[in-house]
Amino acid sequence: MHKSLQLRTHDLVKIGFCSLCLLILYLPVFRLQVNDWINLPEYSHGFLFPPISLYLAWRGNRALGNTPASPNNFGLVVIVVGLFLFLMGNLAGESFTKSISFLVVLAGIILFLKGWQHLKAYSFAIALLIFTIPLPSIFMTKITFPMQLLASRVAEQSLHLIGIPVLREGNIIHLVGETLEVAEACSGIRSMLSLLAVGTVLAYFTTRKNWQRVVMILSCFPIAIFTNAFRVSMTGVLAHYYGMKAAEGFFHGFSGAVLYFAGLIMVGGVGVLLNKVRSET
Repeated sequence: MHKSLQLRTHDLVKIGFCSLCLLILYLPVFRLQVNDWINLPEYSHGFLFPPISLYLAWRGNRALGNTPASPNNFGLVVIVVGLFLFLMGNLAGESFTKSISFLVVLAGIILFLKGWQHLKAYSFAIALLIFTIPLPSIFMTKITFPMQLLASRVAEQSLHLIGIPVLREGNIIHLVGETLEVAEACSGIRSMLSLLAVGTVLAYFTTRKNWQRVVMILSCFPIAIFTNAFRVSMTGVLAHYYGMKAAEGFFHGFSGAVLYFAGLIMVGGVGVLLNKVRSET
């Protein structure tokens, strides 16, 4: 009993020391991330994920039960790789790499102190934190414009189908007497990132098979594209019949929130269908 208590105290001291080192090293990175969560609408969901990740880590710890630690020296290699990424991120002045390095170092510490079995139990809790890390601006720029064009093209075709004359030039939609620009904020990237993050959590808790989770997560992409294209199309309808003031007023903000929650319901519906398929097979 006395020996067991000594081992537990020793583990707590190691965990406490590693946590303190991580906090000192990565505190500036955490500050930048929180600032992005506050100022970037597409990452406002970031505040939700650390508590969810902690809960999942707690569940993983309970699932381990009395599984003994099996320290693995390969964890030191993982830690070194993570610290190298941190150094490269510092030299390049690039916060994304530094944030990713935290996850790598954290995984390496668990592997070094506890072993593969423990790392496996905590792996999803760690991976989930990826959704709290803002993507590099150069990557966002490359995917935002194609999404603007896609939303514009779908909106153009939708307006044609309901008999509204429209001419599209890139991401500019010309209506009779009005011009509608599908700006970056209307590209759908914000709702896609947030829907993907929350959809991943839904997939984890509502399905049991990995293939079901993958399908549910992948469904977030077409659902986000569809809901955003529908929003742009409805904006075009309002602009045609009632003018741009009506289209850009209360409807613009309200429709974004409504369609985002509609997207979540659709993702949840995919999960229900997948579970039904599983129960019938």
